[in-house]
Amino acid sequence: MIVSLLAFSLKQRILVIGLACLLSVMGVFAFELIPIDAYPDVTNIQVQVLTEAAGLSPVEVERFITYPLELQLTGLPGLAEIRSLSKFALSQITVVFNDNVDVYFARQLVLERIMAAKERLPEGLDPVMAPVTTGLGEVFHYYLEGPSTLRQAQDGRLRTGSDATTDAMVIQTELTDQRTLQEWVLRPQLKSVPGVIDVNGMGGFVKQYQVVVDPAKLRKFDITLHQIYEAAVKNNANAGGNVLERHAERAIVRGIGLIKTVGDIESIIVKEVGGTPVFVRDVAEVRIGHAVRHGAVVLNGAREVVIGTVLMLRGGNARQVVEAVKTKVADLQQSNTLPAGTKLIPFYDRIELVNAAINTVRDALLEGIVLVVFVFVFFLGHVRSAIIVTVTLIVTPLVTFIAMERLGLSANLMTLGGLAIAIGEIADGSLVMVENAYRHLAQHSGASEESRLSVILHAAKEVGRPILFGILIISVVFLPLMTLQGMEGKMFAPLAYTLVIALVASVAVTLTLSPVLASLLLRGDHPKETRVTLWMKQRYLPVLEWTLRHRGLILAGSTAIVLGSLTLVPFVGREFIPLLEEGSLTPQVVKLPSVSLSESIELEKQTQKAMLEFPEVKTAVSRIGRAEIPYHPEDLYESDPIVSLHDRSTWKTATTQSGLTDAMRKKLAEIPGISVLMSQPIQERVDELISGIRTQCAIKLFGDDLDVLRDKAKEIALLMQQINGVKDIKVEQVAGQPYVMIDIDRQKIARFGINVADVQELVTTAIGGRAATQVYEGERRFELSLRFPEPYRNSVTAIGEIRVKAATGALIPMSDLAKIDMREGPARISREQVKRRIYIGFNVVGRDIGGVVDEGRAKLAAVLHLPEGYSIVWGGAFENMERANARLLIVVPITLALVFFFLFWAFHSLRDATMIILNLPFALIGGVLSLWVSGQYLSVPASIGFIELFGLAVGNGIVLVSYINQLRHEGQSIDDAILAGCSLRLRPVVMTMMTTLLGLLPLALAQGIGAEVQRPLASVVIGGVFTSTALTLVVLPTLYSVFAEQTVRKEEVPEWV
Repeated sequence: MIVSLLAFSLKQRILVIGLACLLSVMGVFAFELIPIDAYPDVTNIQVQVLTEAAGLSPVEVERFITYPLELQLTGLPGLAEIRSLSKFALSQITVVFNDNVDVYFARQLVLERIMAAKERLPEGLDPVMAPVTTGLGEVFHYYLEGPSTLRQAQDGRLRTGSDATTDAMVIQTELTDQRTLQEWVLRPQLKSVPGVIDVNGMGGFVKQYQVVVDPAKLRKFDITLHQIYEAAVKNNANAGGNVLERHAERAIVRGIGLIKTVGDIESIIVKEVGGTPVFVRDVAEVRIGHAVRHGAVVLNGAREVVIGTVLMLRGGNARQVVEAVKTKVADLQQSNTLPAGTKLIPFYDRIELVNAAINTVRDALLEGIVLVVFVFVFFLGHVRSAIIVTVTLIVTPLVTFIAMERLGLSANLMTLGGLAIAIGEIADGSLVMVENAYRHLAQHSGASEESRLSVILHAAKEVGRPILFGILIISVVFLPLMTLQGMEGKMFAPLAYTLVIALVASVAVTLTLSPVLASLLLRGDHPKETRVTLWMKQRYLPVLEWTLRHRGLILAGSTAIVLGSLTLVPFVGREFIPLLEEGSLTPQVVKLPSVSLSESIELEKQTQKAMLEFPEVKTAVSRIGRAEIPYHPEDLYESDPIVSLHDRSTWKTATTQSGLTDAMRKKLAEIPGISVLMSQPIQERVDELISGIRTQCAIKLFGDDLDVLRDKAKEIALLMQQINGVKDIKVEQVAGQPYVMIDIDRQKIARFGINVADVQELVTTAIGGRAATQVYEGERRFELSLRFPEPYRNSVTAIGEIRVKAATGALIPMSDLAKIDMREGPARISREQVKRRIYIGFNVVGRDIGGVVDEGRAKLAAVLHLPEGYSIVWGGAFENMERANARLLIVVPITLALVFFFLFWAFHSLRDATMIILNLPFALIGGVLSLWVSGQYLSVPASIGFIELFGLAVGNGIVLVSYINQLRHEGQSIDDAILAGCSLRLRPVVMTMMTTLLGLLPLALAQGIGAEVQRPLASVVIGGVFTSTALTLVVLPTLYSVFAEQTVRKEEVPEWV
């Protein structure tokens, strides 16, 4: 088949070249269509269920909402785990499914269970599912800037004196208008952009119509709060009166009674006394205010802003979505949709990260191609061969893009990295083809056109099968990556798929286009050997002859070197994946749970001002508390900032991101009342998705009693702080929230004929502010709420003075009916697999995660004593690392067995197959050494580097052993065949090493965004291919001379040699 393909290609040269050009053009178009992102989307299949319950404490939220829903959701088909968070006025449940479950099917299952659980939930609560997005879905953030905020920014501060109050009111009004604009104009407009699932608003003030009821006037007119509530509900409705037919016409009947203005609310009648109506305005002040705030956004330590976060639909193309959003924003700015002076200012744009990461890999790809071409010119001594290889290196990636587009693979750091890694192997096939054709033409110089074609066909036939076999071996070696699961599978399986697609495409191009180009470009007018090759052979042959005379010494020495390199393994640390430096930071600021929103904002401003002292920081925007769609876990005492950095070339404080992060840590540690957890926007979301916790590592402590959990968690944190490399340690804030407890005395209320519900209604409405109905302004709608003025509800004493109407009509102070006092209670309650838990999260800096976890486990096992029913689970990145390692330990040996089978199939000899497999330890030497010298850790990318090394080492072994066997079959003695075979195959073996080494060198030296993920892989391959080749050329001939049989059967000479 291969022979037929080669013969057909050389006969139909114009067809082959035309087809190559067509595929190249299609490849360019395919690349434009491929979804592009910085990072593969590693989000698991999950559905978030969010239930807002105004005013309920974490304890009530857990008891009445979270637990019933969890119970109903347990047992779903394909369920992996359930996590939940119960906090003030909000229940968050994350339902994680196995990766083989379709996300829309998962949502359908969850929706069915929610509907079934609704009857068990308190009245008026509606659980909803979060949008169909992922951890990488937040692709575009912007804030709104209006005339007043602009002036405030220019002044640098608010004015003082008599203007201060006016100024603050102007700012508040503008922030209210901006939030309204965000919710009712920008959100619907941006949601219409293809690929956008929702736009999450945050910050500013949510507009609300308020009826502020005076308790003294209630007593004066003998009215209860419930009566005003009922009056508001009954006086805000339109009705349909069907139709009225008159003469030849038909009219629709409408009853109009909706509230339109503040005046309409004031004119509502509450009761009538002796023919005199009592209006709402007689007992309350009606005004436009804002709802209770659960969050805010601070910009650059100066002021509050309103922001919007564009959420991309799961599976969307980040580049296309962001570009479409930018176009829509530009249209909105120009079409007078926004009020005069209002602008949308982006502060986080995924395209910047996407472009930076893609540029890193693109540059490495192009530099790799240039260096590989240089190898050809250097070793073969003429440019025409290099041109043939260059064409192969251009056409193959373009053909790969066509396959990627058809298979739905996105172009990102990992897939394009796979392509960059494959450059050496892609060049390899073309190298062997061109080098063989070059050698044969040099031997038949001066041949006619027809005989030249037959020479090239003969040369191509010689190497066609070994090229195919070599690619098959390398493809088999990458099979383990395709079996990885979880986060590591989503990350590295696409790399393996892209690499194998590129290798298969390279075989097709090498067996068709390369011979055609060789027939058109190569002539027989160049020497058999270049000066470089002659020089190498002159140095190599004496060394080879010496090794054949000192076989025992060579074998003993090489074994000692392999064992010596293995002793370094314990000194090479372990980690999951090196940290991808995103060019933005998220220094999460954690305060005390008792902090008020205003104090939290002030502390955030201090923090931002400290960060802006660093010249590297461009902007800082902090999200405090929860947003409109509350899928983030933050509370008022936690912030989620995005700190954008200037280009790294302008940095002064530090040259590396880790250095800058350390400097920021030290600076922020000076601010009292806060603790800081350094992270990055994508890293933080990915960490949260893995374990529900925003740190690299997490210790989860399970149990029932919140006090015991808190005490033991503090104990664990103190022990972990003693371990070198542990930074940003954070114990989940489950306690410390002040509560005003109104504990109703049943005996006392019974005495006055009052029900618990009567007291609770006052707690909900008078103190909490209860929404009675909604006021419509065109398409917009705003809540109408009832509440007491602040002085009548802002202290234990004031609450005690609130009057409850008894059955006799007497007004009884609440302090006579209930015990009212301040206590401390839970700030949040976390659950996992239907059990309470608390976490201790930490990051690891300057040390490997594996070593830290091993030391931590040993320390906790020795010192920590847990009560019965309490248990510890380690989570986070370490969990993934262990899972990936466990799978690789099973799959890699199976792969090596497969490679051995292929070798046996090719050579029909156990000895030859064993000799080639013995080459693999020599590849390990350089890989381990390069990690140890460069201070990198054994991570999943580094493991992939070792896997690729196995393929390359086997390839080199095949080339040498098969050719020596052929020479022996032709009648040469063992030593003569070894010397002749090694001499003749020296150039292709060294060229293979150089193409691989130089093809990956740009990735190893790259400094751009994303380079840190590919660097361990490139370093391992470069170090390993160097030692593997050097030792193959010395040790393998020695092994052959010791173990080879005296005669070679025909079957041991593969027919493709």
